Amino acid sequence: MKTLTEDELQDWTDKLSKKYFDKPFMHEVYFNSRLRTTGGRYIPSKKVIEINPKYVVELDGAELEGIIKHELCHYHLHIEGKGFSHRDPEFKALLKKTGSPRHCSPLPSQQRERLHHYVCAKCGQSYKRKRRVDTKRYRCGKCKGSLKKK
Repeated sequence: MKTLTEDELQDWTDKLSKKYFDKPFMHEVYFNSRLRTTGGRYIPSKKVIEINPKYVVELDGAELEGIIKHELCHYHLHIEGKGFSHRDPEFKALLKKTGSPRHCSPLPSQQRERLHHYVCAKCGQSYKRKRRVDTKRYRCGKCKGSLKKK
């Protein structure tokens, strides 16, 4: 997907709000490059929606549209004085009604591959781990043999 300007993001958010919620989006939406673990967030005290710009670059427009719709669910419920938290039944019902996702997909750049590979010296059992394992402290779960880094 091509990069979006903040004005285009604002217009798109307003169009989605009118299409799915039949209400205008009256506040600001902007990119926040400091967001790491989420696609976006709604800040109730400021009535502002922040979007992770990496989702524009790394994933398609459908994913970004889902993130905006999700945040608009928070926004409109908050404006109406209803429960806008993830656990509230009103929020869950509005997500279902508008076809908004509950969670966003992980970014391809954030997905780590298995970095450490260990093999049992006795039986040959293979272990793939994201984190390093202390081979002096841990043994094979199958035969209790010692582990060797491959």
